[in-house]
Amino acid sequence: MIDLYFWPTGNGKKVVILLEEAGIAYDIKPVNIGRGDQFDPNNRMPAIVDNDPIGGGAPLSIFESGAIMMYLAEKAGKFWPQAPHKKYEVAQWCYWQTGNQGPKMGEQGHFGRAAQDPKNGDLHYAMQRFNNEVHRLYGVMNLGLHDKQYLAAGEYTIADMICYPWTVNWKAFGQDIEEFKYFKRWFEAMGERPGVVRGMDVTAGPMEDFSQLSPEERERRTKLLYNQRARPAPAT
Repeated sequence: MIDLYFWPTGNGKKVVILLEEAGIAYDIKPVNIGRGDQFDPNNRMPAIVDNDPIGGGAPLSIFESGAIMMYLAEKAGKFWPQAPHKKYEVAQWCYWQTGNQGPKMGEQGHFGRAAQDPKNGDLHYAMQRFNNEVHRLYGVMNLGLHDKQYLAAGEYTIADMICYPWTVNWKAFGQDIEEFKYFKRWFEAMGERPGVVRGMDVTAGPMEDFSQLSPEERERRTKLLYNQRARPAPAT
């Protein structure tokens, strides 16, 4: 059984899609990122604990979605071909997602929210920067798919699963998918896969309405979520 520390974000959804596609049993452990649960040292999101790990032994804990995806695919023996040419074609898309697609789209959302508060000043440059980056990222996928059905290795893999959840809010990202016809073909096919549908439907309880929180709680969460600095290491 896999314990999945989860909240229904793009990063959480890609892991649960793989669990559904691979038929691996899992138990949801909610981590409410809006409340700041992920900053508890024991509550990374996403993270897994495999109570029956590869090779046996004590339960194995893994954080970082890319590492989780690779581990689960290895455990299932599917969705990550191991022949070197195919293996690293998949790996490069996984690293592209965790290093580019997710962070840049996340920054676009962050600065979009920040721009709504006048006290944050003129964020025109930041918005222009990340709006353009998000457009470029959809274009990267479109180019990558112009002559193939899936992103890597000539087959459906974790490369597709890791990228898909970050693309579904294309309207909120200000994109017109009609501009990216190869991406659109892939996107629509992904959305019809039963395992993807099941994974995208997984939740972790009712979502909160931020506007209904008290001013004090809103202020506390804003400071917690957007003003993190390094924490000291434990004393030896």
